[in-house]
Amino acid sequence: MNKKPIYILGTGLSHNGSAVLLKDGQICVAIEKERITRIKHDGGNDTAAIQYCLETEGIQLSDVDLIVQCENFEIPPRDFFRGERLFKGNEVPKLISISHHLAHAYSAVGTSPFTSCNVMVIDGCGSPLEQYLLLDQNQKESIASDVFNVVQMQCEKDSFYHFDGQNMIPLFKDFSEMSDLSSSEITLPTTKHSIGGFYATISNYVFGNMDDVGKLMGLAPYGKSGVYDYEVFEFINDRLFIKEDWKPFLDTPSNGYTFFKEHFEYYANVAKWAQEQVEKAVLQCIKLRTKQFPHENLCYSGGVALNAVANAKLEDSNVAQSIYFEPAASDNGLALGCAFYGWLSYLKQPKKQPNSSTCFGKHYSKETILHAYEEYKPELKMIAFFEEPELLQYSAEALLHGKTIGWFQSGSEFGPRALGRRSILAHPGRENMKNHINATIKFREDFRPFAPAVLQEKVQDYFEVGRKSPYMILVDRTKKEHLKNLKNVTHKDGSARVQTVEASWNPKFYNLIQAFYELSGIAVVLNTSFNKKGMPIVETPKEAFDLFKETALDVLVIENFVFLKN
Repeated sequence: MNKKPIYILGTGLSHNGSAVLLKDGQICVAIEKERITRIKHDGGNDTAAIQYCLETEGIQLSDVDLIVQCENFEIPPRDFFRGERLFKGNEVPKLISISHHLAHAYSAVGTSPFTSCNVMVIDGCGSPLEQYLLLDQNQKESIASDVFNVVQMQCEKDSFYHFDGQNMIPLFKDFSEMSDLSSSEITLPTTKHSIGGFYATISNYVFGNMDDVGKLMGLAPYGKSGVYDYEVFEFINDRLFIKEDWKPFLDTPSNGYTFFKEHFEYYANVAKWAQEQVEKAVLQCIKLRTKQFPHENLCYSGGVALNAVANAKLEDSNVAQSIYFEPAASDNGLALGCAFYGWLSYLKQPKKQPNSSTCFGKHYSKETILHAYEEYKPELKMIAFFEEPELLQYSAEALLHGKTIGWFQSGSEFGPRALGRRSILAHPGRENMKNHINATIKFREDFRPFAPAVLQEKVQDYFEVGRKSPYMILVDRTKKEHLKNLKNVTHKDGSARVQTVEASWNPKFYNLIQAFYELSGIAVVLNTSFNKKGMPIVETPKEAFDLFKETALDVLVIENFVFLKN
């Protein structure tokens, strides 16, 4: 007799909302809300994301054993949160809430290879102190005593935990009071003293918005070190604080892209200074915590953990023997953490070993693809390949001849990076390809870099450190002898945000790069996300067709179908 599986639903209701379904402790479906609603960084109400998970798995809400939720500043009610919720009027399944940094921490340990480890969480702003103490009772001792001397609202800014294989034990938690947003000078968007808040502030200063703080990391290599000598961060009694004396020198905020371009060198120097300050602060903070509480394994999560340059320096610093960087480190990963908390801590079930994949989206059938194609038949012609090797040979030859490919395969990636399921692919060394993709396909700033996707076993041939980097979350440096062939995926300063591709969980993408290698002698392709500026990565075949039509993409591959413009 088959035992009924245990389903746990994790739901994140902060910005970058998401839902995750665990089946017997393993992720079976996960989706970010923005992929469904097509609104970048969409959060709040969780109905759309949860329905996607239930429909994909083919179950009802009544089949779910437990729901675990997390927001940021509040504990969402069962019936309504920015709209009606699916659980309205139902007593079951049971719904529990966890604090913000705890969700980040569990998202890292649940997807990591470790059975025990320490966990660092660094972001802009987590749960308010009162909410944390309400949800995590009897855990005051991990909080610095002077936190309790502050009268105004304070929120989590960095947290250090130990995971013993089942439970998360807080070792050191820091909080910061909120910023006074009425002030006329530069203020951090949420908390006064967080690394993530500082980075978002400088991003807003440089670009005039906080839509994509990762752009700052892409701009920094164009700047010079040492132009500004202000130190932003200091540690007092092991707690991180932000000084005030650097704020007056930032007196020329950008008022749009034209202004930014006119003053490019100035903003690039500011970005370089800010990036270096963040790298120093991250390393100092983590070294301080790991010195107090050593362990051979470290997990790292929270929005700041997406900084691939700081991450590489952290890995090189040997603060731990093994470091796992959570691929969905920002708030899109909260739902993962909620689900794993439910399995590990609430139900006390043993941790299951993950298979390293981050791709948990819906698989679209042949019928769905052909149905979506009906609308585009007059404009697009289709070639159907019945044998995968033929498809891969065709696609590799297209790349060799300078064609750009929209590559849509199987279930979508969970997290901010396209890893070969919803990607735009191109030749890494073709003259002017980087500018062409930025200008006519992505419609984004020309300074922004693209990633090299390289066969795992070849990474040391092309890159100086040759580190394993399956989630495009660490930078390396391109070896001099390969700079020409990798010019479109090597940044201004010689760095590259590498993705190492493994056959074990990314077989079709691996085999495509292998086919390109056999034709070109280069075991690397240019990989960027299948979207344009301001748009979430495509989720459905229809969205892929629409983007193919409105951009200069040459070829669209959806599963084993190839589409070309007439």
